[in-house]
Amino acid sequence: QVQPVESGGGLVPAGGSLRVSCEASGRTFRSYVMGWFRQAPGKEREFVAGINWSGDSTHYSDSVKGRFTISRDNAKNMVYLQMNSLKPEDTAVYYCAAAPKYYTGSYYVDDYDYWGQGTQVTVSS
Repeated sequence: QVQPVESGGGLVPAGGSLRVSCEASGRTFRSYVMGWFRQAPGKEREFVAGINWSGDSTHYSDSVKGRFTISRDNAKNMVYLQMNSLKPEDTAVYYCAAAPKYYTGSYYVDDYDYWGQGTQVTVSS
């Protein structure tokens, strides 16, 4: 199993960029699909981006496609989310999560077994 821990959130103006990171402890990190989700106040948690175990396949929600990039470094047990052209509607708590390898391409919260505590991203208008 893995335990994700997010970092790197903060306050950024609209149009700006931010990178959030996730360190996932555990010797089986490369066995997992990794994903980023977000949850804004009063809204359900939603999928943002996912990456397969090797890092050569990614998928994104339509709302962030072309602006956000997910990547991973298996040697460091790290996953990153580079966020560019940020909008106020991107404001949310961002969560890193891990799913078994056979859930490659999944957008569903319930497919992910291990979750971090979240990091706040606030985009000012």
